[in-house]
Amino acid sequence: MSRVVHPIEQESYAILRSRVDLSGLPPLTRAVTERVVHASADLDYVTDLVCDEAALAGGLAALRAGAPVVTDVAMVAAGITRTGLDLVCPIAEPAAAALAREAEITRSAAAVRLAYDRVGPGAVWVVGCAPTALFELIALDVRPALAVGLPVGFVGAAESKAALRASGLPAVSNVGEKGGSAVAAAAVNALLYLEESP
Repeated sequence: MSRVVHPIEQESYAILRSRVDLSGLPPLTRAVTERVVHASADLDYVTDLVCDEAALAGGLAALRAGAPVVTDVAMVAAGITRTGLDLVCPIAEPAAAALAREAEITRSAAAVRLAYDRVGPGAVWVVGCAPTALFELIALDVRPALAVGLPVGFVGAAESKAALRASGLPAVSNVGEKGGSAVAAAAVNALLYLEESP
């Protein structure tokens, strides 16, 4: 399936590239960085993102092989725009709320447990909202093909991303408190639309 790049997106990328030269970055790191900056209009991500080319290559291979994509919230799932993906997001299911009450954890953490029971190792995990989901992903040792860890907030966001980097899991993260559903989805879209980027 190919996608037609809209002229507005082409112009946005042209403006981005006129403001910062990312041509020296490895190709997957460049694609992810550009798409995150494009999605946020925030050039700070150029220095704030932490990408590993080998991890991105593993995530790309998994996506191309049809690996499930697990998201922490529906907003992240909605932002991943490629059709035909096996998207898993149990946050709104009654089972997530019940497990959260029973285990005295957040619903986001409970949803990670439910999702891992369904997908097992090798999925692409995308966290753009809840630091507790990222902490749970690390604690469960889910063995992802790639973990996109870009939760946002003042409580636990930077710490969860630091824990992700320290875990040694193949990952994309950023250093600070910023993040969110749009940038997390953008990181995945960068890989999904690699050959169709402006």
